[in-house]
Amino acid sequence: MYSEYGINKDLINMANQTEKEIETEIKKAEEISNYNSIKVLKAFQKNRLSDIHFNATTGYGYDDIGRDCIEKIYADVFKAEDALVRSQFISGTHALTVALFAFLRPGDTMLSITGKPYDTLDKVIGIENNDSSLKSFGVNYEQIDLIDNKFDTSKIIEKLKSDKIKLIEIQRSKGYSTRKSINLDELEEIIKQIRKVDKNIIIMIDNCYCEFVNKKEPIEIGADIIVGSLIKNLGGGIAPNGAYIAGRKDLVQLTAERLTVPGQGKEVGPSLGMNKSIIQGLYLAPSVVCSSIKTAIFASRMLEKMGYTVSPKYNEERADIVQNIEFGDANKLIKYCQGIQMGSAVDSNSVPEPSYMPGYTDDIIMASGSFTQGSSIELSCDGPIRPPYIAYMQGSLTYEYGKLGVLKAIENMNK
Repeated sequence: MYSEYGINKDLINMANQTEKEIETEIKKAEEISNYNSIKVLKAFQKNRLSDIHFNATTGYGYDDIGRDCIEKIYADVFKAEDALVRSQFISGTHALTVALFAFLRPGDTMLSITGKPYDTLDKVIGIENNDSSLKSFGVNYEQIDLIDNKFDTSKIIEKLKSDKIKLIEIQRSKGYSTRKSINLDELEEIIKQIRKVDKNIIIMIDNCYCEFVNKKEPIEIGADIIVGSLIKNLGGGIAPNGAYIAGRKDLVQLTAERLTVPGQGKEVGPSLGMNKSIIQGLYLAPSVVCSSIKTAIFASRMLEKMGYTVSPKYNEERADIVQNIEFGDANKLIKYCQGIQMGSAVDSNSVPEPSYMPGYTDDIIMASGSFTQGSSIELSCDGPIRPPYIAYMQGSLTYEYGKLGVLKAIENMNK
């Protein structure tokens, strides 16, 4: 079957050997999936999820018991006081934007301690001029870069002691950068250091790509609020759109009033028939995230053996589902992404080319043959056309399909 699919014998042999080499790491991923599956199932049962909760509401969405049940389940899964889980969020960037505008007021200062956030937030913050940015409303922005992939703790503490900071933003996943993603041990330590200086500062975590990769989530180690997308990890490939915000009850209420209407907040917002997709996606999420991790481990080892720089390496601890592959050559990056597209279930006949995308400064090559547009929990691979020409690969609903996609990409790149 591999040969019929266009994968040559040598590559098949290499893949078989690689799978033997990564067995220990695969078992670790499966153990985490088992743990998180129990966590999810307990939350479902505690909140007595029933098929009545799958019914749709329209209009204002008053008394949507399904929507309310889902948000209680999310709060329990994250060990949070409250959660806002809505299809009205169009993306993770939208949810982050709503949160930032909910928490910050004119004259307040936001501090990012993981360097510049993801490119799509440039115009939200005002790093790139925009009349609707936080900057245009008088909100200040500062950042402290990581040093050798670590928090610059002394500089962070110095800044907190000298200036009044309202909110600290931490982006766990690397985005389009060469840094490593932030693991939970590092996150817990910096939160402890911050709390020694300021107990009231809002610590907000961009948790996109990171959910269910480990056994704990940031709320459990002291963060105030976390934000993520449902077309990434927690949607399980089922939710067609949406995002979540979870954490302190007062902060969640502020985000609800920014998303909907002051004075109405979480009480409004129709589910429009989305409840079943959202909650079924969460049900599948531990297993789907595990498949994504296993695919990333396999790709990391395969490409490392071929001489490419990869991050993380196959046996390194992971903080998210993203796998970096540094090609050092624009054409190889493009060919690899095109191969991922060829190995997809949807639009496999399409040939992605680098082009402008809203919210990015460089041309982007993006392969995503997904059932949901832009879904990065499904196998996808993308990257900016700039040195050192890194592919950012993530997702796969099953390991079997993920492995086939990686092999197809390698085959295409080697032609």
